[in-house]
Amino acid sequence: MEQINLAIIEDDPLIQESLEGYLSANTAIKINLVAGSVEDFLEKTKVLPPAVNIILLDIGLPGMSGLEGIRHIRLVFPEADIIMLTTFEEDDKIFKALCAGACSYISKRTSLVHIQEALFVVRRGGSYMSPSIARKIAQHFMPKERKAEDLLSPRQKQIVDGIVEGYSYKMIADKLSISLDTVRDHIKRIYRALEVNSKAEIIRKSLEGEI
Repeated sequence: MEQINLAIIEDDPLIQESLEGYLSANTAIKINLVAGSVEDFLEKTKVLPPAVNIILLDIGLPGMSGLEGIRHIRLVFPEADIIMLTTFEEDDKIFKALCAGACSYISKRTSLVHIQEALFVVRRGGSYMSPSIARKIAQHFMPKERKAEDLLSPRQKQIVDGIVEGYSYKMIADKLSISLDTVRDHIKRIYRALEVNSKAEIIRKSLEGEI
């Protein structure tokens, strides 16, 4: 079985104690360093850094935050995998941590069983995300639904406004100083963009705030 040489950087005594107690019971996990802050961690690794291949790192730490600390930790352990263990699930913090070099991001609501599972997934070369965080990442990369208004050009929006106001195509053409054929061409494009087949449907979408 693969050996995990673990470091934990966590300032909450209860969480720190729970992690140490549970994870150290597994003979494949050796906890070589525990610190309450990034500064404490760096101080303890100054003289003779212990063997560490995975680091559990909290974000909300006293002094330097976990996000700020990633860069400094990497200078000491460039090959170690960093797993963020945190209460923060905001998109910006997730992506900042991953961009800074963390390979996994786990909510503190995650059970100890799954945190231990994450250690082995990471040790085998994988990445682990709590389900809620994995969903946030997936949503970030999902194609964004475009509003009907975004499908129309500024000129087409002017034509829609004219239709809603009850203008004929000829009146719209005169008002916008464009030819009647140009208006008709835009109308065809508007129908396709909005997936409608009549002026009544355009008016309905406008009145219902879809355009």
